[in-house]
Amino acid sequence: MTNARLVNITRYASLLGGGVVAGGALAVFILELALRRLDGREYTLVRQAEHDYFPWYLGATLGPTLVAMAMLVVLARRAGSPALRPAAAALVLLVLALVVSFAVNAPINIQQIGWNAQAPPADWASIRDRWQIAHGVRTLFCVLAFGCLGAAVIDRPFERASGTGTAGRSGS
Repeated sequence: MTNARLVNITRYASLLGGGVVAGGALAVFILELALRRLDGREYTLVRQAEHDYFPWYLGATLGPTLVAMAMLVVLARRAGSPALRPAAAALVLLVLALVVSFAVNAPINIQQIGWNAQAPPADWASIRDRWQIAHGVRTLFCVLAFGCLGAAVIDRPFERASGTGTAGRSGS
């Protein structure tokens, strides 16, 4: 596989993965806004049902996206590409979203799995609020990361301009 082909695969895998992750985070954000109308019992039932699907979805999308983004940063650094800064910013933002997930959202998710839907804890609404605020922060990080990926990938030369004044493209 040529370096140009590897760069193209990495660029588009990063962009696709970043879009899927940001889109998923936005969809959950909108769902969570709708869930604010539910009482404790209904909210608990929905959150417990979500836990059957979202952990594997996140693993299947976030893991490969992080790998592709890290590869993009490495390849951009090796090539001295102007794509390095936005690609590195995207990677940092996605890592920050992961940190928020592990620090706030995942512990609350684990806690909610054990809730009795017929008698949620008295402070269920404040726990919901804490989860939703953290999710809003990580959604912002994911959307900004996707924007940075777009800046790194779409119509940006990957290699430094040569002495002839023409910039090499990853697919050239």
